[in-house]
Amino acid sequence: MSEVRDINLGLSLNERRFSIKYAVMYTVAIFAILAVPFAVYDKYRYTLQEVKTEIALKKKSIQIINEMEKFNPLIDGHFTFPRYRSFQSGLYDGNGNPIFSLIERNITTLDLKLGYSEIDGDRLYVVKFDDERYFGARYLVIETKFDIYAVLQNILLIFLLILIITFLFSFMILRSFVKPYKEMNSTLDEFIKDAMHEINTPLSIININIDLFSEKFGKNKHLSRIKSASKILSSIYNDMNYLIKEQIINSSKSKLINFSDTLKKSADYFDDIAELRDIKLVTKIDENIMIDFIPTKLQKIIDNNLSNAIKYSYEDSKVILSLIKKENKIILEFQDFGIGIKEPEMIFSRYYRENNAKGGFGIGLNIVKKIIDEENIEVNIESELKKGSKFQYIFSQTPAEK
Repeated sequence: MSEVRDINLGLSLNERRFSIKYAVMYTVAIFAILAVPFAVYDKYRYTLQEVKTEIALKKKSIQIINEMEKFNPLIDGHFTFPRYRSFQSGLYDGNGNPIFSLIERNITTLDLKLGYSEIDGDRLYVVKFDDERYFGARYLVIETKFDIYAVLQNILLIFLLILIITFLFSFMILRSFVKPYKEMNSTLDEFIKDAMHEINTPLSIININIDLFSEKFGKNKHLSRIKSASKILSSIYNDMNYLIKEQIINSSKSKLINFSDTLKKSADYFDDIAELRDIKLVTKIDENIMIDFIPTKLQKIIDNNLSNAIKYSYEDSKVILSLIKKENKIILEFQDFGIGIKEPEMIFSRYYRENNAKGGFGIGLNIVKKIIDEENIEVNIESELKKGSKFQYIFSQTPAEK
């Protein structure tokens, strides 16, 4: 299936879905615009159909009267009352009693209103005779079905035809608009992949050589700073890499993970970054907590929260990382003692940064939000300005439940 990449997000977009979505929106807009004209047109066709029906009934009444005028009992012997496929008729006396009638319904004196009228959805046309010369009758009644549904059906077919043509035309136009966008983003996607590869290689070399140097000559504060900065770059790299591979990650299978060990390893990894700012990383991790999860997703939740907690903490403070299990729930918490959050409701928004001076792209917590929404993880945020923040994640889908 054809795909395009979002320039800013690096996320795969479905070309067909994009075209259908906006074609539907355009069609709905056309529907809204045409609704009033079609309502007016519908009323006009309804009135026109009423006029046509009245004229047809009047013509039939004239035909029947002409046939009765021609009848001569001395010559013709008996009179054959005219019959029609779509019309029923009858002769009635002054009290509404039928003298001869092909009309199935009971006609009362209330129905004998001269001229054109409606009764139970059907249409009647009543002619009153001045005398009883036509077989002693005072009224001639003609009835027919009022075929408004045929009118509405034609209007609906025209309306649907316009909408279908509008949708198809919009879809084709949008597909043609998307094509150059797709080609451009495909090129950009390849560039991003190559750039990510080129960034990863020197980062790996830097980290390996720092470790080798430290083993040989011991710790050095300057090298520690370099390594810390390298880890920050690696964290940003991992976020970008996650966005590029998001679809593949989402389609991968979960597996049983030792949550406790994973969290400890992440704490060890970020310890250098915390130490650079004189921040103490305190861990309160229960042993051997297992979870069935996609490893990459779990790592992103941990790393992005831990990175943010360190980044926004005051120097010479601490970050508390805890993991406990209560019944069938696993609770993961990150608590910092830093600047706090001004707008907690915005913290998971893409590109949102409370403090631009802290750096980063503002995509880490947005990745976390997507993951917790996909995996039905509950999140609670407590924050107070200049005192710190606590992020709590509650995992309810444990192996015991499965």
